Amino acid sequence: MRLALDSDSRIHLVRRYGGGQILIGEQLIARPCIVSAQRLVLDWEVGRFAELSEAQLEPLLAFGAEIVLIGSGETQPYPNPQLRALLRDRGFALEYMSLGAACRTYNILASEQRVVVAGLFP
Repeated sequence: MRLALDSDSRIHLVRRYGGGQILIGEQLIARPCIVSAQRLVLDWEVGRFAELSEAQLEPLLAFGAEIVLIGSGETQPYPNPQLRALLRDRGFALEYMSLGAACRTYNILASEQRVVVAGLFP
């Protein structure tokens, strides 16, 4: 799906997603990535969403964002209960969404200059 926004060219925004790819700015990405307004991490060592571990989430959590999104698939994904409990015990509240919902939510929050980071699985 193509996303069209009047946007600030100084921040990373998702322009399009679908077909196993995400376009962030002018960069076409076909693997999991981490995006914030100021940084794009393409070497995130993670496989599939279903296999996420606490260690694999560390790079995402290290951003210190007030809002952390994880987007994967066409429907809302659910992490394993042990991972949710570990993160809750550490004081992190992550929002798990479909890829489309995460991309749209990230774009809105980043455009509002909120401190947001998203882990996206195309």
